[in-house]
Order: sequence, then structure tokens, then C-alpha cells
Amino acid sequence: MITAREERRRTFESVPAGVEAATWWGRAWVSALERLSRDSARLARGRGYAEGGRVDTVTVTPGRIVAYVRGSRPRPYRTELALAVFTDPEWSELLRSLAEDPGSLAALLEREVPQGLADRVLPGPGDLVPRCSCPDAGPPPCKHAAALCYRAARLLDEDPFVLLLMRGRGERELVDELTRRSAVEAARERPAAAAGFPGTPARAALGRQARGAARPARL
Repeated sequence: MITAREERRRTFESVPAGVEAATWWGRAWVSALERLSRDSARLARGRGYAEGGRVDTVTVTPGRIVAYVRGSRPRPYRTELALAVFTDPEWSELLRSLAEDPGSLAALLEREVPQGLADRVLPGPGDLVPRCSCPDAGPPPCKHAAALCYRAARLLDEDPFVLLLMRGRGERELVDELTRRSAVEAARERPAAAAGFPGTPARAALGRQARGAARPARL
């Protein structure tokens, strides 16, 4: 059985083709980094690196996405994008709101970022911090970090749980906790339903996906 600690490290040997984010949340991810840059030419070079397949295996752990990016020198550069993890109280509030909103919960389990979740989990201005071992002394992001950002956006297109892992928790532990909270929420709704006020238990949103929540992303 995979432990929560083991689940908090995901490695992608390959990334979906392309560098154009296909979803609005993938584009929001890219925009968070592009807003840091004053050099459009550097971003263009980073996009070219991404298109040219210079980003190697991508590893995601709480707080960062890391990959080696091949530049003009023989040895690739270690490049990462850092994002602050949530505190336990922040996670508790986030999970509570999801358990109480069957529509948002169902969207997440279908691997979409619900609008109600977006403002909390997507990086805002200055939240996404690029780092690279290259000698570029200019303001970030360097072209290697930009390349990683464009490729990482394709991972987020396919599986927003990658973004939640960056925020600190893996898919299985999130689904397990949402299942528990959803059951509690459904129990609270039963008295109201019995009194003639029918509602949709949040637990219903889990029915289709809970058994297969640990399936791998479609990469």
C-alpha cells in the first residue's frame, strides 16, 4: 500500500505533447510566471526549449516542481518552480468548502479545477518562484525556468491534483479525507431531508470516482 509520504512525490518520465496550455487553469499557471518577466525574448527562448524537448523528467513534491533542462552546455541545469504549501488550517477550510459543494467536488474528481477552488490554489502574482542552477544573472525567470513552466502547464491540464500536490497533499489522502467529510456532511443533511427539505448529499459526488481516485493521470 502506498503511504501518504510516498504519494507526495510524483515523477513524470514524459509530459503531454505541446507547450500551449489547453485549460484555463493551465494558462493561469503560465501567466503567473510570465508576469514576473520583463524580457519577452527570454520567454520566447524558454518556449523554444520546451518545444525542442529540452525539459527532462519532471518531479513534483510539496512546494516545488523540479526538472533538468538542457541548455547550450553539455551538462543540464537543475531548474525548479516553487509554490508555498498550505498550512493545516488552510487545508481544513479548503476541504470543508469542497465537501459542502457537490458540484465543485465532482469537477475536481473529473480532473478539472472548479472555479470556486481556483482563487485558492492557483498561484497569484509573485507566488510562483523560479530557481535555476544556470549562470544567468538577469531577473527571473531564466529561459530554463520558463521552459519548465510551459511543460508543467501541460501536466496541470491533464491532472490538477499535480497542483494540489504542490500545495502539500497527494491525491489519495485528499480523496480519503473528502470521503470522510462528505459522509459527515450527508449525515447533517438527513434531518433536513426527513423534514421535507430534500437536498443532494455531497457524498453523491464521490460515487462515480472514489473507487478509482488513485488511477494515474492520463499522460
